[in-house]
Amino acid sequence: MKTIFRAVAPLCASLALFAGVAHAQDAGGAEGQGLAASAVVPARLSTSDRAWVAKIEQALNRSLTFEAHIQQIDAEGKRTTGTVWMKRPGQMRLAYDPPSPLLLVASQGKVVFRDNQLDQTSVIPMDRTPLGLLLAEHVSLSDGVVVTAFRHEGGLVAVKLVRTAQPGDGSLTLVFYENPLALRSWSVVDAQGRETRVTLSDVHPGADIPASLFDLPAQPED
Repeated sequence: MKTIFRAVAPLCASLALFAGVAHAQDAGGAEGQGLAASAVVPARLSTSDRAWVAKIEQALNRSLTFEAHIQQIDAEGKRTTGTVWMKRPGQMRLAYDPPSPLLLVASQGKVVFRDNQLDQTSVIPMDRTPLGLLLAEHVSLSDGVVVTAFRHEGGLVAVKLVRTAQPGDGSLTLVFYENPLALRSWSVVDAQGRETRVTLSDVHPGADIPASLFDLPAQPED
């Protein structure tokens, strides 16, 4: 059971990055819109490939809560650490360690990103993020997302995903150890082609998480 949570934890943590992707796309204007309009090309999956995708999907659906430490390396090589909590369906919190002023909370169908240093708060609908699908009551890697690449070699299984309706929101690549099925690494590429990588440590599956952790930060008035 612990290996299953090793698989799901970083997926939900990735929601933070995909929220950032959507925010960057809004700022990027025509560039992001052009990517979103491009056609999605599904990977050609063999019967064996499809079986592995199904195993990953089943593992995600068995996972309900977790707490873990993360290490994130962004496109500029900056290293950041923090803690992530997830409770399906629909709740996630990512708090970066000091001196980072950043906090992200996903709840009530929203992703709220808070920068305390700049005193700025951004709100993005959860369904704008490809990984919002992974906080759903039922996780599907075929309904609403497309597998655009798959690799299985050297004891590793890698799958690349984009959101069907808005591929320009970015892509997520997950790399799992084959046996037992456990996440090794993952990366997010945003609408401008910038890549961010995240690794996990000290994973606590089935954590008893206080509901208050998912209280949304104060949001700007419309």
